Amino acid sequence: MIYYLFRYLSQLFDFPGSQLYQFSSIRAAAAVLLSLVISLLFGKRFIRLLQRKQVGETIRDLGLANEGKKKGTPTMGGLIILAAILIPTILFARLRNVYILLLLLTTVWMGLIGFLDDYIKVFKKDKKGLRGKFKVFGQITLGLIVGFSFYLNKDVRVRSYIKANEYQKISTTQNLRDIQVNQNGDSIYVVDHRSTSTTIPFVKSHQFDYADLLFFLPKSKRAKFAWIPYILLVIFIITAVSNGANLTDGIDGLAAGTAAIIAATLGIFAFLSGNFIFASYLNIMFIPEVGEVLIFAAALTGACVGYLWYNAFPAQIFMGDTGSLAIGGIIATLALMIRKEFLLPILAGVFLAENLSVIIQVAYFKYTKKKYGEGKRIFKMSPLHHHYQKLNYAEPKIVVRFWIIGLMLAILTFITLKIR
Repeated sequence: MIYYLFRYLSQLFDFPGSQLYQFSSIRAAAAVLLSLVISLLFGKRFIRLLQRKQVGETIRDLGLANEGKKKGTPTMGGLIILAAILIPTILFARLRNVYILLLLLTTVWMGLIGFLDDYIKVFKKDKKGLRGKFKVFGQITLGLIVGFSFYLNKDVRVRSYIKANEYQKISTTQNLRDIQVNQNGDSIYVVDHRSTSTTIPFVKSHQFDYADLLFFLPKSKRAKFAWIPYILLVIFIITAVSNGANLTDGIDGLAAGTAAIIAATLGIFAFLSGNFIFASYLNIMFIPEVGEVLIFAAALTGACVGYLWYNAFPAQIFMGDTGSLAIGGIIATLALMIRKEFLLPILAGVFLAENLSVIIQVAYFKYTKKKYGEGKRIFKMSPLHHHYQKLNYAEPKIVVRFWIIGLMLAILTFITLKIR
């Protein structure tokens, strides 16, 4: 809103500072600051409200140290994070941008699913919360919306530079749609087009087209059906990352701190991918208009960091599924927007490890029970952070070490820009 206000004022007269808001970096800085302020101010009042309403977390007896002290701690703290994301984004981002609209939808959608789960646990006194099948249905539905929006919306496009003698050949064999052509001299065409291409790390060409997964089809028909593997992978990524963030939210400050590192990294990647000069220098895919995502990523980073003021050990409030599912869905959607979804196993490695620890634990238990009649475990407890709690590591030590690992993975992610 403020972006459009300043643009309107600059058209009327030379309003001081109005041109600054044309720069996404300035608006991103403002979004970070405002999200921090909202987290700090709104968080304190929200915690007091929950305490008056006696909205406390019911702690399951897992045999972990200090878990009894957490009983009654207010939950649904994810509402603080959602407010600190949505308000700065609405104020500072360009709301006509398709990427911003999809991120706002993802935030509200996953936040509502998480809120329903927390509401059932807290107010209905049902420890199981929202049934798993309803969560998965919500995640799949969001995946379909996001996937088809990316695939069909004419504003979601990448830029290619094609030699004139190759243009006709490429446009007919790859079924490029809604092509906007600008001729540069007599040899090069600048083409903004829809694409199912993405980027993969440590590979020289650095690009991969989902149409290539349909290797069993003739090349002339692959582009027509590329949406099938693309949509399926979008659904899988959104479901997996949101569940990974949900599992990571098990001890004070772990999910919020890890998410802040990931969000900041994705924000920088969005800025680079949406800037022609940087994209050309780094030889990465240039995605018009995606640089606006930096404002949203900045708001998410500030929201998570500000939330740590109250969620760091010992936590005054828990995030609940309201926050963790929303954060995971946002991170997945962000990565898909900037065509960096194959970097998530590295960048979101903490989420991946938490996910895998549960899958491995359950699979091994079922296998040994079927084979030996008695289930055995690889970890003392899953998700992974509980394993270290069982080894008598203090919560703050586990959290800080996981943060350090998250930072190392973020640095490795940046290295992939040059190591191919």
